Amino acid sequence: MIISVTKEELITLAIKQVDNLFLCDKETEVKAIAKDIPEAIERIEHCFSFSKCKYYQKNNDIFFNPFHSGQYAIFLYFLSRILSRENNSLADKVYYLNKALNSVDLYYEVEMPRIFDLDHPLGSVIGRAKFSDFFFFTQNCTVGNNNDIYPRFGENVTMLSGATVIGNCKIGSNCIISANTYIKDQDVPDNSIVFGSSPNLIIKQKEEAYFWENGMFNSTGIS
Repeated sequence: MIISVTKEELITLAIKQVDNLFLCDKETEVKAIAKDIPEAIERIEHCFSFSKCKYYQKNNDIFFNPFHSGQYAIFLYFLSRILSRENNSLADKVYYLNKALNSVDLYYEVEMPRIFDLDHPLGSVIGRAKFSDFFFFTQNCTVGNNNDIYPRFGENVTMLSGATVIGNCKIGSNCIISANTYIKDQDVPDNSIVFGSSPNLIIKQKEEAYFWENGMFNSTGIS
């Protein structure tokens, strides 16, 4: 993977950002960030290898630019999740840093899949649903609970701008949730494009190939 800055510069950048906003304990937290960033890089390398977005590739290789908001949001999510294994206080700081920089609420206790992507995630709140690989969301999306029950998502699901999925929902594999669609306590079958608001959803079915051809991911990735 090509990184637009050196690993040492990336470590310095993350430490300074956290320190400027929340103060870092020099003895423990600075060392923890430096220790865990290489693993976060490994995670985004795998994640980004499946993206079709031109900004994630350079010279036929995977490309990471920490000054690309979407890429950095994913990086900070993975970093906060890794840090949470040993230091929840520091993980909280990196989570809040992500929220401050990228306006996305993506808490480290939310178990995102190994392969996911986002684009202009401003205003999105992603709750503790069950996600599968190839999940994609954009701005102002909401995933949340109803009576403490969260949705379940199959593989290759796209949430477009303003889409909401809450409660006891099972979203099938290969689905596009259209802009401003509202789904509450309702299932969506595989291979579907869904519009409207529950309980009066409009569901149009397509062949599985349609969702890969028009989606945000390559199913095989870049080796």
